[in-house]
Amino acid sequence: MDQFNITLPTALEWHVSGIGAAVATVIRTWGSAPRPVGSQLAVSGEGDIIGSVSGGCVEGAVIIEALNTLKTGRNVILEYGVSDEDAFAVGLACGGNIQILVEPVGFGLSENIVAELVCRCQRREPVAYSIDIKSGVNKVITLDINAGKENVGTHTSGFYGAEFLVIYEEPLRMAVIGGVHIAQPLVSIARMSGFAVMVIDPRSTFLNAIRFPNVELSNLWPDEALKAFKPDSRTAIITLSHDPKIDDLGLIEALNSNCFYIGCLGSKKTHSKRLDRLSKIVNSDVCLSRLHGPIGLKIQSRTPTEIAISIMAEVIQSLRVN
Repeated sequence: MDQFNITLPTALEWHVSGIGAAVATVIRTWGSAPRPVGSQLAVSGEGDIIGSVSGGCVEGAVIIEALNTLKTGRNVILEYGVSDEDAFAVGLACGGNIQILVEPVGFGLSENIVAELVCRCQRREPVAYSIDIKSGVNKVITLDINAGKENVGTHTSGFYGAEFLVIYEEPLRMAVIGGVHIAQPLVSIARMSGFAVMVIDPRSTFLNAIRFPNVELSNLWPDEALKAFKPDSRTAIITLSHDPKIDDLGLIEALNSNCFYIGCLGSKKTHSKRLDRLSKIVNSDVCLSRLHGPIGLKIQSRTPTEIAISIMAEVIQSLRVN
């Protein structure tokens, strides 16, 4: 899952267990910054951490300040300058400044608010955490992803007037059709990249918990599985079975959704035949140019893992560019 769906539940668990937790959030950046506004880090009362607010430049100092907030029960705003040398170490061309809000759970950031955010994120509801930096008054806001909401129409974390909003969008998801060899490293890389993944294959030989441990699996035919999966604008769909009887069913369903990425394994010749088949099946209004095939960025990949990396790179490119 994405960083929010990992960081907040862990912070809540630490707090409820009595260990204590504080949540640090990047609220402003100037110049180059390793992590964008809205990035979060949770610190336990024992000094354990999850998430990040930089590439490692300031985490040590933030941990110390976070532990101190658990003693004082007060929010604190921190500001750090990242030197050119430290910036280079985390892959940036030059330094910059970041401002970080640290809130102890149970004090400035109430247990009820964290619990509500966790619950609603787990239900895949797009929500925002709002805090008035001056007064410290905070609340949970529901996002209307269809109509937009006053002050949060862009759905990006940041300041909207006096309010700072952390936006928790619907989690990224991926449906992988075909439990083939390439799917195994792809699932691992996708999950590390923040995607909740389901693997679909009606062939039980290819799809089992041994090959895909701790992954959601579906032995339904792809069209049925995707109807239940309900792809949305935060979903990527990838066909890997190399069997038209399986892949085409998934592609037809994918083309009728508003998923942001559809990728198809196969050579240029295979993809040309695929387009010809689908042009005779799908509605003429459906744009077959949405299909990425042959799948993946062209990095001369050969092994299943290298192919999986090229696929994931193209998925991320589609997510960020579009």
